[in-house]
Amino acid sequence: MWRLFLTFLHLTAAHMKAARALLDWNQDRLATESGVATSTIRRLENGGISKASIENIEKIASALERAGIEFFNSGRPGVRLHPDHGQAPAETEVDE
Repeated sequence: MWRLFLTFLHLTAAHMKAARALLDWNQDRLATESGVATSTIRRLENGGISKASIENIEKIASALERAGIEFFNSGRPGVRLHPDHGQAPAETEVDE
């Protein structure tokens, strides 16, 4: 429950874009993996994240985490590809 709450509070459009970039996913791939419509992904990434449902945020965050993305906050919020994902570790800080 707490992870969902924290993810909802901290997932931003910049997080989604950075995570997709690390995975080399386009919006269609995130939509497929998360079960959220591509049009919803597009709307959220274009500033509509504050109006997102908790269910859609959880689906998106879960899909990204299953693919190896970790959300972190070590002074600045960001995302990184988990080192055990099979690729060299990569991190992206998110400017909000």
